[in-house]
Amino acid sequence: MDVSKGESHAQAFLDRGVPHGKIFRFNHNLEGLASFLNYIRGVESAAGVRPTIVMEATGHYHSPVVQSLDEHQYLNIVINPLISHNAKKTNLRRLKTDAADAHLLGTLFYEEEFEPYKKRGQHLMNLRYLTRQYEALTGMYVQAKLQFQAILDQVFPVLYGTAISHALL
Repeated sequence: MDVSKGESHAQAFLDRGVPHGKIFRFNHNLEGLASFLNYIRGVESAAGVRPTIVMEATGHYHSPVVQSLDEHQYLNIVINPLISHNAKKTNLRRLKTDAADAHLLGTLFYEEEFEPYKKRGQHLMNLRYLTRQYEALTGMYVQAKLQFQAILDQVFPVLYGTAISHALL
């Protein structure tokens, strides 16, 4: 499944290299997720086994889909975007469409061994968020400091040059 901001595209496979039906497109609302569950149930009856859903991590866009799948006890695998990006680079036909991405993720499932998605606790998610905020603020602080130094160099070139010569002595 290729997950986007408000919609997803799914391609079912009955076996390696054997796609089932056409690409299925659905929105990330209650109606769309219900239609996706019906689609999955159709695939399940055609294959005779409960399907595993493979998707790429997309920040928070995949969260409603994962939550819906968890509620209905479907196994889902969320892969790192770098893995799929590297797989796209090795493909000779470099198509960038949601349908092609969904197909690629399906073929990756048969080529690699992925672990099922693990639901993270709220404390871990909060820690991850705080760490990212800290990194962003630190980066902004460093940029502001460098910009301030550049302005001082332009406004007071003699003062800066004198300070360096005194520091060297």
